[in-house]
Amino acid sequence: MPHTRSVSIVFFIGVGGRYEAESEAGVSHFVEHLCFKGTEKRRSSKEISEAIEGVGGIINGGTDKEITTFWCKVASQHFPLALDVLVDLLRNPRFDAEDIARERQIIIEEINMGLDFPRQRVGMLIDELLWPAQPLGRDVAGSKETITAMTRQQILDSFSHHYIPNNAVVSVAGDIEPELVQDSLNQALGDWRPKKVLAGFPADDSQEKVRLHIEFRDTEQVQLCLGVPGLSLLHPDRFAVDLLSIVLGEGMSSRLFTEIRERQGLAYDINSYADHFTDSGAVIVHAGVDPSRFQSALRAILDQLAQLKEPISETEFVKAKELAKGRLLLSLENSGNVAAWLGAQEMLTNHILTVDEVISLVDSVTAQDLKRVAQQLLIGQRLNLAVVGPVKEEERIAEMLKL
Repeated sequence: MPHTRSVSIVFFIGVGGRYEAESEAGVSHFVEHLCFKGTEKRRSSKEISEAIEGVGGIINGGTDKEITTFWCKVASQHFPLALDVLVDLLRNPRFDAEDIARERQIIIEEINMGLDFPRQRVGMLIDELLWPAQPLGRDVAGSKETITAMTRQQILDSFSHHYIPNNAVVSVAGDIEPELVQDSLNQALGDWRPKKVLAGFPADDSQEKVRLHIEFRDTEQVQLCLGVPGLSLLHPDRFAVDLLSIVLGEGMSSRLFTEIRERQGLAYDINSYADHFTDSGAVIVHAGVDPSRFQSALRAILDQLAQLKEPISETEFVKAKELAKGRLLLSLENSGNVAAWLGAQEMLTNHILTVDEVISLVDSVTAQDLKRVAQQLLIGQRLNLAVVGPVKEEERIAEMLKL
């Protein structure tokens, strides 16, 4: 990307919440945190962050259900430093006992924050409903119980089993020559030895009846997530699902925003999104509504889901495609987004689609595809509703969950 002045490096490790047994829930997230706490070369988190921030760069990491990322963005002349810091924290973390004890409390506070934040809490609950009693349905951070009980040996074992070169992808984008990247990576990682890659736990998204979970809280708003099982990253109809979500609730001209917010005034914040994993997925609607209008909002959302199974107008269909393509193109003006987009594809699907290929796949979706996929996914007995707020009429709400 010679028109930029930055370079972004993203390391992907093929580990996350779905690779954890119930007793070790949260260990991947714990490991990611501890990698930033110090190495033999840089003994503290302050030294790690100062090395990058001292040249105006940004460094961070994140743990998700299927991947863990470590990334850095710097002015292009500082690429060698950024690579050195990332390789150091990925290959030489100290896992010091005092750091583990301190970080344990920090993660428990992070979990408490999520539990106290209704919008975040309802997102956890919808995952539990969609994937009950399995890793995909658990919070990536784990629970206070599992984090409290986590041993240093469990942390070391997780790191040893998953942080290996044949379970890693490094993606680089920006104002830098590919040959320099290749030479630098060979020098930095040439002695990294492979091991056997461990598989994650398979998903079970079979569902034969409605699932409902209401967590009563005395709050000013009701937070709700209404979802159905979706399609995987590898499914040929994946792009049709993405377009369905755009039509439904992505953007200020979407059906949910136009009808629920603008016409009926039932919500300020309402949207939909599609999740795709390597063997599962979901389509989810989120909204925050006044408790006295909760049932009206739920009924209106269900009406919009039902209408998705009807033919879509040509105008709305074209607009959804242009929004999908435009968002992709705009996001790829940023070197960090380019590195993340390419690397995630390589990590999760072992195949990289170019921008032109993705645009071609979006263009190939037909209006009939959207109707077919909507009729396939939007089935009454596969509805899942998570609610956080001052709601008690569980029986009445369960009766409403029909399509």
